[in-house]
Amino acid sequence: MSKRNSYSDEFSGDTDKRILSILEYESDDESRNKLRRILLKVINNELTPRQKEIIMLYYYKGIDTVKISRKLGITPQAVSSTMARARMKIYRILQYYI
Repeated sequence: MSKRNSYSDEFSGDTDKRILSILEYESDDESRNKLRRILLKVINNELTPRQKEIIMLYYYKGIDTVKISRKLGITPQAVSSTMARARMKIYRILQYYI
């Protein structure tokens, strides 16, 4: 088994890019705005308090996972795994709207 030498706080997968594209900017496109409103409702109503806090810090405040981990007193890996679970929950729910 190989040993992991470094930790990266960058998320670069398709899921992350899609969430960022939804939240990135206001547009005149009504369907995009509707999707943004649904995403915010999912974040507020369906995520655990810890998931919600981490998602808000990462996507809305632009804070990287290492800084989030310091702020919350947890490891960067815990932040990463919490974000991964939150993103999966978000996309399972958004599948009904997309």
